[in-house]
Parts: sequence; C-alpha cells; structure tokens
Amino acid sequence: MAQQSERGCLPCSNCFVTVPQDKWYAVEKFGKFDSILRPGLAFAGIDCCACCISFRSITSRVEQNIIMVQTKTKDNVFVTVKVAVQQSVIPEHVCEAMYKLTNVHQQIDSYVSDVVRSQLPMMLLDEAFEKKDDVSNAIQQKLVAEMKNYGFAIHKALVTELTPNAEVMQSMNEINKQKRLRDASIMAAEAEKIKVVKAAEAAADAAQLQGEGIARQRRAIIEGLRDSITHGTNESLSTEKVSELLLITQYFETLRDIAANSKAQTVFLPHSAGAVADVASQIRNGISSAGSPGQMRM
Repeated sequence: MAQQSERGCLPCSNCFVTVPQDKWYAVEKFGKFDSILRPGLAFAGIDCCACCISFRSITSRVEQNIIMVQTKTKDNVFVTVKVAVQQSVIPEHVCEAMYKLTNVHQQIDSYVSDVVRSQLPMMLLDEAFEKKDDVSNAIQQKLVAEMKNYGFAIHKALVTELTPNAEVMQSMNEINKQKRLRDASIMAAEAEKIKVVKAAEAAADAAQLQGEGIARQRRAIIEGLRDSITHGTNESLSTEKVSELLLITQYFETLRDIAANSKAQTVFLPHSAGAVADVASQIRNGISSAGSPGQMRM
C-alpha cells in the first residue's frame, strides 16, 4: 500500500498519463489534490515542464500484512502470535487511502496488537489453541470498523500460528509423551491380566475335565471288576469289596508307573505274594476303622 510518485507519458510534461490496470493515480495541481484517474490513458490538464501537475499512485490489489505479536496467556505462558491480514483500497475512497494515513502497515499492526493482547490474557494456553478462530474474528471486526474510515477494506484476518516458548513446548511434548506411555502401560497390564485370567480358566476347565475323565474311568473299572467276578453266578459284591479291589488295582498301576518312569527316584517297598494280601488286609482294616466312628455316632 506504499504510495509512489509517477510521471506522465510525454517527456517534460504531465499532460497525458497512462494508468496501469492494478493502480489508481491521484492528480495534484500545484500540490493540491484534484481528481482520481482510473486505469487507461487519461488527460490530466495543461502542464509545463512537469511543474503544474504531479501524480501519486496506489495499488488496487489485495495485499497481505504479516504481523507478529508477543503476549502471555492466562496461565502466564508467553506466546508469539502470527496474524495475516489481507486488505485492499475501497474504490470509492481512494483519496482517503492516499492522504489520511502515513503508514498503513503500522496502523494495522497497532490495531492487531491491541486486540491480541486484550484477548489472549483471558485464555489458558489450551484454550488459545482451541479458540484461534475467535481471536481472528475479533481482529477482523476491529479492523473492518477502524480501517473503513481510512479507505481500506479488510478481507481476512487470520491467526496462522501460535507458538509458545521453546521450554513450554518441550514440557508439553513431555507431558503428552508420559501420558501416552501411561496409557500403553495400562493397556499392557490389561492384556497381561486377560492372559492370566484365561490361563486360569483353561486350567480350571482342564482339571474339571480330567476329574470327570478319572471318575468315568474309575466307574468303568468298578463295573468291569464286578462283572468279571460275578459273571455266571447269582452273587453280588458289596461296596466294600469293590472298593478293596479297586484300591489293589491302583496299587499295581502305581508300581507300573514308577517302573516305567526313567527319572523316578529309588523307592523301597515290601513286595511279595504275601505283601499283596497284606495290602488288602490294610485296606480292609482302614475301611472298617473309617466306618467305626460312624457306627459309634449312630
């Protein structure tokens, strides 16, 4: 938006001038504003050696100002705010745009700084990032109302960056890092918990199935012993006899398993034909002694 002095298209005279498409020319006669020339070839008036008429130009394009404002937030964190302001000259107010302001950029910079330093101190740092659009709208409203009096239209005022102090940024990154590590640890612990619970459930199911299998095996053995002994006769075996036969069978199975295991330690057991009868008598005596307290209670 900087103004420039221009000259006519004829040597030693400013009678005629060619105005570019992207500019407006202000005609000054003896230093006094006279009129605005639009793009194209124009006759400015009678001039002698460029002493009577002079020209000033201003662009009609939309320009952008980049403004950096440093301020602090409500939680006392200093931040640097980058604001991009896009403005252009109002065609009907070219004269005001040329003659009212000495430096358009400084004027816009002052308004932007005033708005930013009044808005950010009322927000926490996280709120400042979340409400950038609110700050942009406040800046635009202020500039539209104020710069219209000077012949400028404000198209957009955008908060493009909000940068905290480097140490604050590092601490924020560290907080996020530790939070994510904590979440990862919690998820890993939950996964380990699920694995332990599932393993315990599997072990419980396996033990239940194993117990059911052993129970069916014992039931089949008992039925087989009863049938093999009483087959072809009308006799029946009592529960005590069947239990005695079952325990003796398990005794011999235990001896077989000990002998089949190559890693088994040496076990000394009295074993002979008489030992089998002795085992049977011990089992019988154990069963009878176990039933005695019940008979006494009865």
